This record gives sequence, structure tokens and C-alpha cells, in this order.
Amino acid sequence: MTPNGSPSVTPPRSERPPRRGRWLLLLVPLVLGVGGVLLSVGLIRPGAVETSAPGQEPLPSAPEPAGPPPRGSARPASPAPVAQTSLSPEEAEREAQRQLWEKRLERARFTLESYRQATRYPHESRPIQEHPDQIYPASPERKQPLGKEQRDISLKLKQEKVFVVGDEVVRFFVGCENAHTGDPLPCEVHSALAHEAPHMVAAEKVSSVPLDFNDSGRNGDEVAGDGTWTGSFQPARQGFAMFEGTLRVEFRVRGGNGAEGGAFFDIQFTPAPPATFTGKVREVVENGSLQLYVGLQVRKPGRYVMAGRVDDEAGIPFAYVSFNEELEAGAREVKLTVFGKLIRDAAPAFPLKLRDVEGFLLREQGDPDRSLVKALAGYVHATQEYTPDRFSPDEWTSEERQRYLDEYSKDVNEAQEQVDELGGGKGPVRAP
Repeated sequence: MTPNGSPSVTPPRSERPPRRGRWLLLLVPLVLGVGGVLLSVGLIRPGAVETSAPGQEPLPSAPEPAGPPPRGSARPASPAPVAQTSLSPEEAEREAQRQLWEKRLERARFTLESYRQATRYPHESRPIQEHPDQIYPASPERKQPLGKEQRDISLKLKQEKVFVVGDEVVRFFVGCENAHTGDPLPCEVHSALAHEAPHMVAAEKVSSVPLDFNDSGRNGDEVAGDGTWTGSFQPARQGFAMFEGTLRVEFRVRGGNGAEGGAFFDIQFTPAPPATFTGKVREVVENGSLQLYVGLQVRKPGRYVMAGRVDDEAGIPFAYVSFNEELEAGAREVKLTVFGKLIRDAAPAFPLKLRDVEGFLLREQGDPDRSLVKALAGYVHATQEYTPDRFSPDEWTSEERQRYLDEYSKDVNEAQEQVDELGGGKGPVRAP
């Protein structure tokens, strides 16, 4: 019965529920299904979502334990603490500045030490390893194709010297070989001419002179029929007695297969040397270094640039010594210094041997820029035997070097001070 007394009517089971109820029935399985999918892929951790009463803040979720909890145990109520590893903006900026200054300090120390090591010996007395192209006087060798269309044949070219003075004779050597295997091939030099180099101001003003190349064991050729063609040239007696500068020897080669090509050699010629070495050398230990004084008779005064090589007792190249000073006319000496610390550091076996001394008078203007002095070829002097304690272990010094050391030391100290302020470090560096 209803409250108003009318009989109650029960709806049949087949009748559909109201519209709102139908939507709720449809949403429940959909929510459950989506939740199960998210749970299976790990997007929602078990226990990560906590419900709260309406109007309250959501409750914090508890962290997932490393392993499954023991049966019957309760999940922790509060999250584990998180370590703070990030720096504040001020601290991050300070750290970046410290790293920057540490890099600058490293670079400044490297520059200082590199300069100190590079200048511990004077310019005129250096380890010969620093001058690999000067270990022996210039005697160029090279290979090149016979011609643009004959690249299977290579020319082997060599000349005794580049600098020719007075009545000196220079020889040239020409041979052929397979460009791929290096096997010798037959060929012949069938023509050669000597003339001024094309870049010279006087080019083509002096007539060309024919030269003879042969492989017959004569005129400078050492072995007949060995495949090496030799040509000799004496500029002072072959048309160039009044010429000074660069001369070129051009030649044509014919291979065994009939192919032809050509090449050239250049020399620098001085007909009348401005000075002459006397051949006398005296030695003395001065200021902790070994000084070798080479006699020179100067005809033209001016700035002379000289150089020599020093070998140890076994003939192993040791030092490259040089001279660059003004000389007046008359009997003079060229001082070649073997620096004391260089001797102490390298410890060469005595006696030391001076060889291949050469040089020139520097010309202030014109072409060529030098007048050559006839070289002292081969060994020219052997020193006495000395013990290492006769020589100074001190580094070379000069006003210029000390100024650079002071400046580089300032850079090191400035960087060190910044590093110290920003995080500690070593003390300042003092220039030696």
C-alpha cells in the first residue's frame, strides 16, 4: 500500500531501469577495464591513488616497496626521504667559474713551461734534431714522372749541391725507373742547356750553354753503363763568370720505349766570394760553454750569417751552431758556440767534431739576397776531451727571455689566485 492508501504496483523484471541508471551501469565496467590496462603497463602503481573526503586535499601516495611485502604486513604510511643533489644558482655559477679558471690555469702553466723549455738554449746553439733539413748541406734528391703522358716511368734526380762559389764544379745525376715497382729502366739524356733562371732580372740576356751528360765513366760519371747519366757544370768557366744569382740546367730524357720528357736543376752561383775561410779553428771554454772560433778573411764588410754542424766522437749529429753578426773587412773570426747546458743535457761523447761550415754575406737589397762564402766541407776540427763539470748547467738567459718568463708567470699567478678564491689550489709561481 502507498502512503495515500492506494495499492502498490511492482514493475516487471523485464522493464529497463531509468536513463541515469543505465549510464552508470555502462560506465562502471569501462572504468574498471581502463584501470586494469593502466595497471598492467605500470602507468598506475598499486596504492598510488588514494581517495579523500570531498573538500579535502588528496592524500599523498606511498612509495612502492622494492619487493613484495610479507604476507599480512602493512604498507608504510609515509614516503622515504629524497636526497637533495642540485646546487643553488649562486653555487652553480661559482662552480662554473672555478672550472673555467682551472682550464685557464692549466693553459697558462703549459705556455710558461713550453716557452722555458724551448728557450733554455740560445738561438745560435741548438740540438740538431730541431733542424732536420740542416743535418747535412743541401744535396737535393727527388723523383718525378718522365712526362704528363708517361707516368709509368719515373726520373730519379740528384745534384751534389745547391750553392756554388767561384770555380767550384757541381755534378747532376739522372736515371729512370719503373714508377710502380722501382726497377731500373734504360734511358738517356740526349740534350741539356744551362741558362739564367726565368725569374732573374737578367734572364735571356746571357746565351745558354750546352752541357754534356754521359754514362760512359768519364767527365764525372763514376760507373759506365750503370743507367745513371752524369753531367758536370762549372759556371765560372762555362760562360757565367760575370753572373751572380740562380742558374738553371734543363735537360731532355728519352726512355727505352721512345717516350720523351724533361726536367731541370737549379743552383745559386756567386762568382767572387765576399770572404774566405782560412781553415783555422781555435777552441776555448768560456762562461761555461765551448767556443769554436773559425778563421775568416773578410773582403766585403757587412752582416754575415754562418752555420756549422757538430758531431760526437762516433759521428752522430749532435748540435747545429750558427753566427749572425756584422764583420769588418780584414782577418776575423766566426764564433760558433756549443752551449754548456746543451752539452750537459745531451752528454755527447768527446771529442766533438765540427763539420760542413757554410755561410753568406746578407745583401740589403737586390736579387739574389746573399753573396755566398765557399763552404768548409767535411770535418774541419776535432775538439779536446772534456769532462761534463767543465760546462755550466744553467739555462740561457737574456733580457727578452726574462721579460717573457715574467709575463707568462703573471698569467699563471692570476689564474692561480682565482682558483684559490673559488675553491682552493696551489700557491703562486715565481719566474726563474
